[in-house]
Amino acid sequence: SGRRGTKRKAEVQAEEEKPSVKEKKQRGEEENKQEVYGRNAEEVKSALLAAHPELTVVLNPEKPRRNSFEITLLDGDKETSLWTGIKKGPPRKLKFPQPDIVVAALQKALKVQ
Repeated sequence: SGRRGTKRKAEVQAEEEKPSVKEKKQRGEEENKQEVYGRNAEEVKSALLAAHPELTVVLNPEKPRRNSFEITLLDGDKETSLWTGIKKGPPRKLKFPQPDIVVAALQKALKVQ
């Protein structure tokens, strides 16, 4: 009966060290979200630079709001929101703009100035 007690302790320790399936899924989802946001940001950045190569495009100068995708034109002290996905979705894909929509919003904002 003494051996049985030690064997159980070893099993309990092994279970604690292994991350649960749920924890693995959460970690995977977080990585996927970051990939999705990053990929969409790069697509929009490329489209903006193609339309206006003289612009400087900066991705996340500050820590971004969680689960949001926003594009803002900064001209000196003036900030102009070109696109925000905060109130959009579900589905999740609505939270991301099509690059051509952002370019059109940028051109409109630049004409107004």
